[in-house]
Amino acid sequence: MRSTRQPASEAAPVTQGEVGRRRVASEPSPTRRALGRVALVLLVLLCGLTLLGGYLNKARCAGPQFDQWGRSQPDYKERTERDACYSDIQHLWIGRDIDRHVFPYIGGRISPDGELSGGAIEYPVLTGLLIWVGANRVHTDAGFLLVSALLLAPFGLLTAWLLGRMSGWRALLWAVGPPLVLYAFHNWDLPVVACAVAAGYVVHRGWGRRGADRPLVQRATAASVLLAVGFCLKLYPAIFVPPLVLYVATGGAGGRELPAGRRYDLVGAVRVAAAAVVTAVLINLPFALLGGQGWLASFDFQRTRRVDITTNSIWFWGLRPYSDPSNLPFQQAIGVVSAVAVAGSFLLACALGWRRYRREGSYPWIQVSAAMLCGFLLLYKVHSPQYTLWLVPMFVLLRIRLGWVIGYLLADAAMGIGIFRWYWEIEFGRPSGIYDSFAAQAVVIGVWGRAALLAGLFFAFLAARSTVERDRPVPPGVVNA
Repeated sequence: MRSTRQPASEAAPVTQGEVGRRRVASEPSPTRRALGRVALVLLVLLCGLTLLGGYLNKARCAGPQFDQWGRSQPDYKERTERDACYSDIQHLWIGRDIDRHVFPYIGGRISPDGELSGGAIEYPVLTGLLIWVGANRVHTDAGFLLVSALLLAPFGLLTAWLLGRMSGWRALLWAVGPPLVLYAFHNWDLPVVACAVAAGYVVHRGWGRRGADRPLVQRATAASVLLAVGFCLKLYPAIFVPPLVLYVATGGAGGRELPAGRRYDLVGAVRVAAAAVVTAVLINLPFALLGGQGWLASFDFQRTRRVDITTNSIWFWGLRPYSDPSNLPFQQAIGVVSAVAVAGSFLLACALGWRRYRREGSYPWIQVSAAMLCGFLLLYKVHSPQYTLWLVPMFVLLRIRLGWVIGYLLADAAMGIGIFRWYWEIEFGRPSGIYDSFAAQAVVIGVWGRAALLAGLFFAFLAARSTVERDRPVPPGVVNA
């Protein structure tokens, strides 16, 4: 069916002055603004209570006694699995020289069998610095968990505030959702989520007094820097840079911020991409120069990590028994296949986003970013439980049916809780096969339930509308005057 939308060149022009008058007319009253501020404060307070619940959930496995290495006793490993209160933060206190307060990366290395030592950590450099700061003045895993929680919590609160400013009540999905209780202090993911959300905020709301009135290229460049900082925390925000570059190249919402007489803003797009690359290089360069072997070890660890029972991915569960960790040819092949599949999903998301741009006049960069994230979570060889925190802001920023959200959170909870109970049954309880216990069945439901929902969400996100107010479609024919 042929679209009835007029091309921008044929539509009756609307001046920026008229757009400004319409914006002023739609501004909320002082009373509504005051109520909005109160609601935002309540949102952040609720998020604080949820974060407290998240800490208490993990702290159940801390102490009350400690051995000579500062490891919680008694029965640390059994308790963390049986009570489903395991945390990477607490667990990695031993084994990465964190308990010895070794500065990360500089003297690190990785052995041929994938063991890290000498301060090498499997995470990017900024997360390594956070880990070092959190451990610097403590001597037990319980103290490390507490200080780390205090360092990470402000990022969770900031994320709630940013989402509330952009999307209103839907930010409750972040502030009081089960994932924040299960995973806020499972690993060091709150800072990277804050960076990704802040990038979206800067693109659509700007900063300072001028706010969103700043030029798009300026806002997008600042957002690109934030995404690069996120890359130096947990890598995944880097995948949002290409959609942002395409958004800038096409002139933003409705193409209204294209340079005069230009069909595409290629100079602005290059500037945004370069900002991300330069930022990432500048942050990593000191570590690469001072401790190249330790710096590379973090990447080698992820590259050579094998698909096994701890990776929770479709590759392990869908290709058993070939996915045995000892099957080296399979492990090498799946590393390549997984990477190619992820890259293919990225290209598909960008292409479908371009088709929507041609139809509607705005490149849907948030929608494409969300779809790319789904592709990564579904097809990468590792799917750690806390990755759900990466996805929740997309539930807030994009207007999808709540049934998708509820379904995903239920499947995720089945996986996030069931997997540790199943580990306990295998190691300390009775031997358990895939269908021999409720915990094992919960894991299967969680793995395949998440996989099916991620496949559906890939397309649901691409079709969704943004909840960010300034991302609404712009009337065609807007001209600079």
